[in-house]
Amino acid sequence: MAKYLLASASGMGFLCLIAGLSPVQALPNLEIADKNVAINQNDSNYQKNDSHQSNFTNNISSELLIDNENQKNQDLGVDSAVKLQQQLTPQSANSSPSSDKLAQVTSVSQLSDVQPTDWAFQALQSLVERYGCIAGYPNQTYRGNRAMTRYEFAAGLNACLDRINELIATATGDLVKKEDLATLQKLQEQFTAELTTLRGRVDAVEARSAKLEANQFSTTTKLNGEVIIAGVGATGGAPNNSDSNIILVNRVRLNLTTSFTGKDLLITGLQAYNFLGGANGQGSLQQSLGLAAPLLSSSSARTSFEPQFPGLNVNTLSSVGANDVQLYKLLYIFPVANKLTLFAGTAAETSDAFPTITPFYGEGQESISRFAGLNPVLRVSGGTSGTGLASAAGFIYSISPNLDLRALYGSVNANLPQKSADEALPGVSTTPLGGGVFSGSSIVAAQLTFKPSPDLDIGLNYANSYHEINILGTGLISGDVGALAGVDAGTPVKLNSFGGTVTWRFSPKIALSGYGAALFVDASSNSVNASTTFTSWMVGLHFKDLFKSGNNAGIIFGQPLYRSDAGGSAQLSPTGDNRATPYHLEGYYRFRVSDNISITPGAFVLFNPEGNSNNETTTVGVLRTTFTF
Repeated sequence: MAKYLLASASGMGFLCLIAGLSPVQALPNLEIADKNVAINQNDSNYQKNDSHQSNFTNNISSELLIDNENQKNQDLGVDSAVKLQQQLTPQSANSSPSSDKLAQVTSVSQLSDVQPTDWAFQALQSLVERYGCIAGYPNQTYRGNRAMTRYEFAAGLNACLDRINELIATATGDLVKKEDLATLQKLQEQFTAELTTLRGRVDAVEARSAKLEANQFSTTTKLNGEVIIAGVGATGGAPNNSDSNIILVNRVRLNLTTSFTGKDLLITGLQAYNFLGGANGQGSLQQSLGLAAPLLSSSSARTSFEPQFPGLNVNTLSSVGANDVQLYKLLYIFPVANKLTLFAGTAAETSDAFPTITPFYGEGQESISRFAGLNPVLRVSGGTSGTGLASAAGFIYSISPNLDLRALYGSVNANLPQKSADEALPGVSTTPLGGGVFSGSSIVAAQLTFKPSPDLDIGLNYANSYHEINILGTGLISGDVGALAGVDAGTPVKLNSFGGTVTWRFSPKIALSGYGAALFVDASSNSVNASTTFTSWMVGLHFKDLFKSGNNAGIIFGQPLYRSDAGGSAQLSPTGDNRATPYHLEGYYRFRVSDNISITPGAFVLFNPEGNSNNETTTVGVLRTTFTF
């Protein structure tokens, strides 16, 4: 073959061209194959799984929002989108996000890394100016020193053959020399097999793409979902109560994730569940144990995947039937600068925006109790109600790769022009959380997330809340309702909540995680002087890939929210309670049956439930099956 290449200077120039081709320099008919090569070269970047991420990058593929190994639940939000985009944008130290896109050059001087002193300069110059079949990178480089494969050689040859055919067809003059044609003919014969294979591969990809486009759900939207079916049983509870029957419950979520620009994300979530509760907790497991608040079903005996207000639209105190379809998530996320991302929605939760830090969070995959999943500060004001209670807007600012600040403002009844004049209870409106964007119950929350090392994650939280009624809004204990014990239910309250969460992965598969929280509650009424302080803490060990890849386990111990102080007219404990520090002990093990199915048996034990030693030690057992698709 060499003698044909040496037949003319142009033949030598063509050899120089091919020798300098790189995988992404093939011309348009090879674009899809070249992208596959680029992805393979960066496979290692897809294995990174940091517990928090901080900035939007260039691509969104909502298919990866369902990752059974790493995904904690289907409660999609800002943080999952941020993590997703970082996972999908592999970048080497020597390339920019756009550096592998092709750009046709019209002069060899446009290639910054090709100098007149280079041995192949004249050959490249000839091919650019005479045939126009050289493509460079947008950063004005050619990268002529890279190694090549026979397929890459065939790609470059095919590109120049196409260009020559165009010149012949247009008869623009004696632009193609007879010697060049002879050389190219021999090269084409030499690489017939490779050219045939290459064309076949491109045809197959085009056919597959056409089939996918014809059958896809939408060009901009992906559908995924999660189904939880669980058996729950419990013993113990309030004295003189009989044990509840074992119940079978479900929760189904369908999420539509849409991107209009490739950098933004619109999340629309629908859900249905068959948990009961309503305004007085009737039909709930917690009420049958005697551990629920007289209003609602707030309790320390609640499971992780149960909504905070089951069977009730707390905004208007209207009922929600079993397995009624609800819009639980509506949130739009979009970057406005390299380090700044904004989000807004009419159905959102604090955990949508704030990294959870602890590995126990996962309503369908990890801990089985509401207590273990998140710091209580994140749950204040219905921050994680499970029904997208608040309208919210906020930002994520990436201070550095290891430090970011996130904040939001949320309004619970933003869709109501004013509070109802009707009363459900003395001093409590039938729209108990008020009305208007700035007039009703609201919250301002912030989180500073710090990652000082690859094995250590720290989250610091603050929340300032105002409630139209005497409630914490966490759903974690029965004392959540009537937070200021001994004070009327219709008394508005202000909360200042502080919390911190830490996770230390001291080995690749074992992590130590814990949190601490303090909630300071004050009456927000000129006629009432009352205050209370709640504290809570948790510590646990999380085991990844225990006994088998994909199987996770957790052991958790801590103190649920407990009144540690009271002032003014507030009581330290409700009348009739025998005050005692409550404790929570939990263990679970998740079996990964397949990529889409997992089964989690587990149990948690409550000592001095609800901070009252009159209550019996309570055990709640759960067998949870989760399907993701």
